[in-house]
Amino acid sequence: MKFALALALFASSAAAFAPQPRTATVAPSALRSTEEVTPEEEGPPVITYPTINGWTADPSKFCAGLPGALAPVGEFDPLGLSKDLSLQEIKRYREAEVTHGRVSMMACVGYLVAEPFHPLFGGQITGPANSHLGQVQEIAPFFFAFLVTAIATAELGRSIIGWEKPTDALVKNQEVEGKTWLSKLNDNYYPGDIGFDPLGLKPSDPAEYAEMQTKELQHGRLAMLGAMGMIAQEQVTGATLF
Repeated sequence: MKFALALALFASSAAAFAPQPRTATVAPSALRSTEEVTPEEEGPPVITYPTINGWTADPSKFCAGLPGALAPVGEFDPLGLSKDLSLQEIKRYREAEVTHGRVSMMACVGYLVAEPFHPLFGGQITGPANSHLGQVQEIAPFFFAFLVTAIATAELGRSIIGWEKPTDALVKNQEVEGKTWLSKLNDNYYPGDIGFDPLGLKPSDPAEYAEMQTKELQHGRLAMLGAMGMIAQEQVTGATLF
């Protein structure tokens, strides 16, 4: 009896010193880390435009801030052709305008000079200037081929200087503008500035360059109208201008 009582007391006292089972606790921070994190909504990508010849593209401005507007007409776009255009489209329009303006200025001089004064090819080139190129092709076919090659070479050089490769343009246009165009002007290319300045007339001051660009655009626009008028007049009358 005494032995059983002693054994019971020993068991109860040993249980008092036995390690108690622990309850697992999880810190609140751990619970928060297991929750699904909702990613923040990203806004449209911020595009940083390079500054070229003092011009930094600003899509919020008329024609992205390119020069060319002149009083009293100012920002002249009655048909809204430049409205809601992307920067790439604006640059392409300006590239085309500058290029056609330059060609038209040379054409106007050619029409006014070539009809009364034509010392080349033994004086065989006569009549309205509209027919001069066809006469050159008949009289001097090799010179005509050289002329065509020179024009093609100049256009190829302009495309290499100012334009992205079609494969690169396709990717970049899709990423930036969501368009699948194969043509894209280089980001660091100023429309019309192919680096051809043998007389060093290009101003280094941005304000002076913008003024010169505006003058060139105005003369080019007038020349395009003038060239169309001279071509139409000779086509209708079949005679020289004067």
